[in-house]
Amino acid sequence: MTPYNVVRDFEQALCDYTGAPYAVTTNSCTMAILLAMRYMRLYSHSVEKGMWTEGWNDGDYGAIVGPYIVIPRRTYVSVPMSIIHAECNVRFLDYKWQGAYRLKPSPVFDSARRFFSLMYNSGEYQCVSFHASKILGDTQGGAILHDDPVADKWFRKARFDGRTEGVHPADDTFDILGYHCYMSPDVAARLHLKLSVLPKFNEDLPNDDYPDLSKMEIFRGR
Repeated sequence: MTPYNVVRDFEQALCDYTGAPYAVTTNSCTMAILLAMRYMRLYSHSVEKGMWTEGWNDGDYGAIVGPYIVIPRRTYVSVPMSIIHAECNVRFLDYKWQGAYRLKPSPVFDSARRFFSLMYNSGEYQCVSFHASKILGDTQGGAILHDDPVADKWFRKARFDGRTEGVHPADDTFDILGYHCYMSPDVAARLHLKLSVLPKFNEDLPNDDYPDLSKMEIFRGR
């Protein structure tokens, strides 16, 4: 098997387990969130399901001129960093969450602490984690579970330096600025084996002792 087929086989197994039509693996949930948010930022108006705009209204903030993405103030620190790297602004809201939460108003979800059979909901971009501390874990890894065939093509090139899988760089056509976050085939193979014996239902992981990110100077004015 080629390295690409090893990764693709694991991605198909993810689809079978979660119920998602598409699964695009990355080297971390952080990069999965960054890719999903970057796609939203660049192509949101072409997304039919879960469309978001730069001007919206929220009961807690009122009218927001954005693009602003609202997340809980207590979560992992790389989430707001990914939002900012995707050229969006971030605002923090004080609310409790379990397992997963939405990066409002986008259809992107941080689902790093949730993983069970048939977890996928139509129209969502669920970003899951395969860190060693997660339900399905190894040395690293993440994925975007989604149902958008147009986004799927972009994600696959974006995670692989803008390259087309199986095409030599000298023969490839580069039309997007990519990222270097492809899942290693050895990680995919081990995760595939672990997934084959994973129970269908798994409780959400408890939240870590996250700090209040809204008080960190690096995120002020973002």
